[in-house]
Amino acid sequence: MTIGIGGWGPRRKPMSLVREIIRSDLRDLTIVTYGGPDAGMLCASGKVRKLIFGFVSLDVIPLEPYFRKVREAGNLDILELDEGMLQWGLKAAAMRLPFLPTRVGLGTDVFTHGGFETITSPYADQEVLLAMPAIKLDAALLHVQRADPRGNIQGFGPDYYYDEWFARAAMETFVSAEEVVDRIEIVDAETARTNFVERMFISGVIAAPMGAHPTSLPPNYGWDIDALRKYVASASEEDGWARYLSDVIGDDETGYLERAGGVEQLAKLPLPIF
Repeated sequence: MTIGIGGWGPRRKPMSLVREIIRSDLRDLTIVTYGGPDAGMLCASGKVRKLIFGFVSLDVIPLEPYFRKVREAGNLDILELDEGMLQWGLKAAAMRLPFLPTRVGLGTDVFTHGGFETITSPYADQEVLLAMPAIKLDAALLHVQRADPRGNIQGFGPDYYYDEWFARAAMETFVSAEEVVDRIEIVDAETARTNFVERMFISGVIAAPMGAHPTSLPPNYGWDIDALRKYVASASEEDGWARYLSDVIGDDETGYLERAGGVEQLAKLPLPIF
């Protein structure tokens, strides 16, 4: 199946859901992402058959180590896209169109190696454009601050990235949330702004305190740079992934959070300044 993962690099990734995929027997996945540790961990765990991405980075640590290892080994089917092309593919799927035309990618190796086609404008300009195919998702995974059982969600950060397009491009969308409340009332412009995807697109919600860790969730908490550095270091160690899987990810989220320092302590992680 094809799974889209929201967030952006090491920011607001649904990492609790990613860890559950790692613990599961799911395999042969196509993952679509603006990648961070989600992409690297899923590749390291052998879950990924194909990766469609705009980038894969830990931001302050530019190269995601486990993605780099499988990429350099040539063991991964990939479609590497410009960031805007990935958004355009999701938008085409959201609008149930086969493709959307764009100038992005023309004349580049993205076009040369991506297997793309062009289309000529039917109007007087006759401009030749890249036809960005729809990126259809079986499921999308997002993480937000609040949700209710009806599928109303609220994200309080300054940037939702392209999460709404992941949700609209997917057959089903599952949202992990720091808090699941009985009911979210959309009563004014501010609460409407935070409800960036309508509940009709949400298939299920999951309570997951610190569910983005070790990535950031502004304004609640920042990324855990110490945890990310340990993760990066494990990639250069013999049997590093096996030990990381056992000692850090473990069998369940309760144990993971306890080993990471506990919810109260992790909630104090400072926000990065850009």
